[in-house]
Amino acid sequence: VQLQASGGGLVQAGGSLRLSCAASGGTLSRYNMGWFRQAPGKEREFVAAIRWSGGSTDPADSVKGRFTISRSNAKNTVYLQMNSLKPEDTAVYYCAADVSRRVGVLRFEYGYDYWGQGTLVTVSS
Repeated sequence: VQLQASGGGLVQAGGSLRLSCAASGGTLSRYNMGWFRQAPGKEREFVAAIRWSGGSTDPADSVKGRFTISRSNAKNTVYLQMNSLKPEDTAVYYCAADVSRRVGVLRFEYGYDYWGQGTLVTVSS
């Protein structure tokens, strides 16, 4: 499975972006999917996840109420809608696929088998 993340860019605080994660070599509707991010000088952290069945997990507290994960099975793509962006959201955002459909590990990097290359989001104040 190959994942291609896109949609990052430079946006002012309070603005919105939608990230996309397109897959090849696999069917995303069969997998749990997640978004993580890594800010400069920090470890990669969980942002949001969606189960193969369509239900989403609670997003990270830092993005709750602002970010929404969704999927289009027809387009074999997962999205991360990011609203009310803050400078502290600046990071490289990664999508990941859990093809084994593990239980209880969606918030952890080890719960995923495949990773995209990342897309940079920069939020200016």
